[in-house]
Amino acid sequence: MYNDSFVDMNKPKIIYYTDVLCGWCYGFGPVISKIYNEYCKEIDFTLISGGLFIGKEAGLINEVAPHIKQGAYKSVENLTGVLFGEAFLKGPLEDGKMILNSVPPAMALCIIKEYMPEKVFEFADILHKAVYFDGMHPEEITAYGKYAEKIGFSSKDFVSKMKEVTYYNKAYKDFLFYNSQHIHGFPTLILEKGNEKIALTRGYASYEVLKNHLDSYLIEK
Repeated sequence: MYNDSFVDMNKPKIIYYTDVLCGWCYGFGPVISKIYNEYCKEIDFTLISGGLFIGKEAGLINEVAPHIKQGAYKSVENLTGVLFGEAFLKGPLEDGKMILNSVPPAMALCIIKEYMPEKVFEFADILHKAVYFDGMHPEEITAYGKYAEKIGFSSKDFVSKMKEVTYYNKAYKDFLFYNSQHIHGFPTLILEKGNEKIALTRGYASYEVLKNHLDSYLIEK
């Protein structure tokens, strides 16, 4: 079960199920960041990494996710307006040497959830861009430090924490929780209001559509 010390049990909650290596989550990044910034004072937010590429599903990008090179990234660009960077397209995607492994980015998010929970949505968006715009290899542990610096975390300290088994275990707790909820896909937003659990979106949604859905549920008695 997720447990965030900053969660107020009297507030509505939004649980965001995502994965740094999910292309549609990359496209959804600006949307959820805007929603978080707009509603974080009245709604508690929790981010759960789902583990898209773990175990036997992890591997070389063009082997475990051939659809990306076959043009799936263009669908994300066309619908969301988010662009995949030349550094990614002409680098890891073209040479096929990137290993998609969801564990390191999930560990990175767990570190931020523990130390800077108010920055986790911002950092998730930063990591999406690190991979799909800058072409960062997810297993390149030392690279995470420079991105953590963008939100004020010491690069050296962050890389050190990335090597701790504690955050490996925390990442797998996220994966297990995701699996226990039978969500089956990213990005997914679940609003918890009282005893209700409401799916705000399963898959990409624009800011306008998502805001309308959220507002309609928040004003209900």
